[in-house]
Amino acid sequence: MKKALSVAALVLGLTGSALAADLPHYKAPPPPPLPPPPLWTGFYVGLNAGGTWSSSNASNVGAFAVGTPGWPHGSAPADTAANLAAASLATSAIASVNNSGFIGGGQIGYNWQFMNSFVAGVEADIQGIAGGNNRASSVGIGPVPLDPAGAPTTASNYLGFTSVSKRLDYLGTVRGRLGWLFTPTLLVYGTGGLAYGGVNFSHSVSLFNDVYSPTNHIPATFGGSAFSDTRVGWTAGGGLEWMFMPNWSAKVEYLYYDLGSVTTAFALPLSDTLTGNSALVIGSARTRFNGNIVRAGVNYHFNWGAAPVVAKY
Repeated sequence: MKKALSVAALVLGLTGSALAADLPHYKAPPPPPLPPPPLWTGFYVGLNAGGTWSSSNASNVGAFAVGTPGWPHGSAPADTAANLAAASLATSAIASVNNSGFIGGGQIGYNWQFMNSFVAGVEADIQGIAGGNNRASSVGIGPVPLDPAGAPTTASNYLGFTSVSKRLDYLGTVRGRLGWLFTPTLLVYGTGGLAYGGVNFSHSVSLFNDVYSPTNHIPATFGGSAFSDTRVGWTAGGGLEWMFMPNWSAKVEYLYYDLGSVTTAFALPLSDTLTGNSALVIGSARTRFNGNIVRAGVNYHFNWGAAPVVAKY
C-alpha cells in the first residue's frame, strides 16, 4: 500500500512540474523611458561676420555770419556779411557719408527652451568694423553782388570749402531673444535691446575772399570741430538658427541699430586788414549714427551632444 502511494505521489509531482513548465511566465512591462533633455537650453559662444551700412547718409553743416555793416569794404551796401554766409551755407548739404564696411566679432548667450517649441534667451556681442570711415567734401561760392544793370558791384567773391568725416569703430549689443522651433533643429526668432558703439565725427570749414580781386586784404579763415565718444542706443531685428550637428548651430541675422545724433558747433572769425571791419561766421555740424547689419555666425552650445536618457532593464 505504501509502495502504491509513493508511486502515485511521484507521478503527480512529475505531472505538476510539466504543467507548470507549460504555463506562460508573467513579466511586468518596463516603465516608459525618460524624455530627452531640451536641446536648446544652456550657454553658448560663437563668432560672426557680415556687412553694415548706414541708414542716414547725410551730414549737414550750416552757418550764418554777423559783422560790421557793409563788411568788409564798408562802401558796397550789397557786399555784407550775408554774402559771406552764402558761401558757408552753400556747403551745408553733405550727402552720401555712408558708414558701410565689413563687420566681425563674437557673441555669448544663454537659451531656455520651454513648452517644447519655444526658446527664450539673452545674448551679448561686440564687433569691430573695417572700412567704416567715410569722408565727403563740397564747395560753395557766395554770389557776387550785382547792380540793377546786372554788373558786379564789387570785385570780391566768397569761396567756402567744407569737409566731413564720419566713422563707426565698433558696435556691440545686449539683447533679448524669443523664438519658435519650426522644427526641433530650426529656430525662428526676434531680438531687440541695447546697442552701443564708438563713433567719430569731424568737419572742417575754410573761407576765402577776394577771389577775383588783385588785392587780398581779407585773410583766409579755417575752423571746424570734432567729436569722439561711445554712444548708446537701441537695436532690433530677427534671424534663423539651425542646429546642424551636436553642439553646433549656424545662424543668419539682420539687425537695425540707432545710436542717435551728434551735433557740434564752430565759429570762424574774419577781419579786413584794410578797413579794420570784422565778421564772425557761426555754425554747427550734425550727423546721425544709425544703420543696418546683415551677418552670419556659428555657435558652440555646451549642453548639446548628450545622448537621450533611456532607462535600461
